[in-house]
Amino acid sequence: MVALTFDAGANSAGLAPILQTLAATGVRGTFFLTGNWAAANPSGVAQIVAGGHRLGNHSMTHPGFTGLPDAAIVQELSGAEQAIRAGGGDPRPLFRFPFGERDARTIATVNANGYLPVRWTVDTLGWKGSSGGITAQIVADRVLARLQPGEIVLMHIGSNPDDGTTLDADALPGMIARIRAAGYGFTTLDALLG
Repeated sequence: MVALTFDAGANSAGLAPILQTLAATGVRGTFFLTGNWAAANPSGVAQIVAGGHRLGNHSMTHPGFTGLPDAAIVQELSGAEQAIRAGGGDPRPLFRFPFGERDARTIATVNANGYLPVRWTVDTLGWKGSSGGITAQIVADRVLARLQPGEIVLMHIGSNPDDGTTLDADALPGMIARIRAAGYGFTTLDALLG
């Protein structure tokens, strides 16, 4: 099984095609939302939930956590949770550290606030955009090269700020087809983690 995860912090440029692809292929994903994104896109939160997808907390403002005091970490977690709940979703217990930046203290603080931090096994690098030398083909090839049971794929729903590309959304239909052709199925993170 493979878990497709999508981080949302910038804009929602890729959300509609991602949700359309997931619906058309019968795949459920896990969406890690920042509170700022959820507050700016409550209808997007509702669309994700309506599609049967799982939500996770990705902090309120997407700061690096290792430089924050514990009180600020708690504010980041609770602010995002409130914004996601206002859009009709429930992010608990899944959390993804901004930039994947964490240490023993920040993990313990997140755990103490009822969240389970989840990283990824492969980053598509689609967020770098075509201006960063990435293509939809490279996005899919990166995922297939790392294909393994329990793979957690990191993608983003926003567009690259420099070139406006949504490479993860563009690559998704072919990527799903290639993963299935290799004999794998799809699941959400909470089901994968048991």
